[in-house]
Amino acid sequence: MWSGPRNISTAMMRSFGSRADTVVVDEPLYAHYLAVTGLDHPGRDAVLAGQPHRWQDVAAALTGPVPGDATVFYQKHMAHHLLPGVGRSWLGALTHAYLIRDPEHVVSSYARVRGEPEMADLGYPQQAEIFRRYGGPVIDAADVLRDPARVLRRLCDALGIGFDPAMLSWPPGPRDTDGVWAPHWYAAVNESTGFAAYDPAPADVPARLRPLVAAARPYYEGLSAHRL
Repeated sequence: MWSGPRNISTAMMRSFGSRADTVVVDEPLYAHYLAVTGLDHPGRDAVLAGQPHRWQDVAAALTGPVPGDATVFYQKHMAHHLLPGVGRSWLGALTHAYLIRDPEHVVSSYARVRGEPEMADLGYPQQAEIFRRYGGPVIDAADVLRDPARVLRRLCDALGIGFDPAMLSWPPGPRDTDGVWAPHWYAAVNESTGFAAYDPAPADVPARLRPLVAAARPYYEGLSAHRL
């Protein structure tokens, strides 16, 4: 599942992690991303200590035997972690899905917590790249929040795995499968027991970031045209 930041990606991981037939992994390319970019994210040292730095090692694990002999291996990815230097051939061994969100809401939310986002922080180009080559179902966060059961049922049908009602709720609290960065980011999802209600409020995008929204919109709209 390829998402960008400031989306419902962790809630989606909780949803799939509630399935009895599924094992999840949380942002496995994060350490490689930090090691290559040198970015100082919250929990950087713990991330670098806790994950492989070589993308080749990550790819081998993601395309190898499924942990615990589970039927479904749900891989939560931030699309911007797929840096240009990461090989792409291993992606052909996976089934791909895409979690998108309107860039106005992404940029507005990002600006409140991280300051000055750039396109390289948002993952839209990588989502579009993977979709062009491999296809796969696209879901919009707003649609999920409006009607989780309907959209998740359609997603599961598209993936050929069958819908499980357990995906609609989960117990609160952290998970052993959460990334080591969870204490910095997962407070809200750890209090949740299901998907939040859809909020129709318009995004408040700072004027200085409107050009970024405009640059991201063609990627979003291209993917949105294919959404379930």
